[in-house]
Amino acid sequence: MEKKFSVAIYPSEAIIQTIKVMKELLSKKIGWYNSKNATPHITICEFTLTETEVAKIRTKLGRVCDSFSPFQVDLDHFGTYDNGTFFIAPKDDSKEKLKFVMKKTQETLRLSNLKKSTDPHISIGRKLTPESIKIASHLFTTIDINFLCDSIVLRELDPVKKQFFVTDTFTFNSNPQPEFVQGSLF
Repeated sequence: MEKKFSVAIYPSEAIIQTIKVMKELLSKKIGWYNSKNATPHITICEFTLTETEVAKIRTKLGRVCDSFSPFQVDLDHFGTYDNGTFFIAPKDDSKEKLKFVMKKTQETLRLSNLKKSTDPHISIGRKLTPESIKIASHLFTTIDINFLCDSIVLRELDPVKKQFFVTDTFTFNSNPQPEFVQGSLF
């Protein structure tokens, strides 16, 4: 049976708790909304596989994460998408580092049904109405938080709760992988 999986970056527990408080504050103003109960994260990609197939993905994620080095992520502003998402965004230098990890991870997985994320952010709310976006924008005007990005997580969707839960964590170990160089026999 196929299951839905997600690869994501989790901020520190302190940042997760801070954002959960923000989500709760927003829900007191606008009521329930999409992603209200989701653990704050930066999505790298999503895909559907059988449990047998995902074992290969775990190996690939372990290998690619072994090559990454931990880095600081600074989040300093809010943004919105046309689809009704209100989010926290990283500074430009953090964004570039996150994009590198996201792209390299996506390339490593090589899945035909990979749903890629290309713009790193932490969602506060999704599928919000224009009025709810306006309320969120007035409620949250400034932010300056940071965390050490030193791992990524593999998450599986709980079909009953409709929430992802972490199945594996892959740490960044700063071990660069040797590049394969085509040699000449003569």
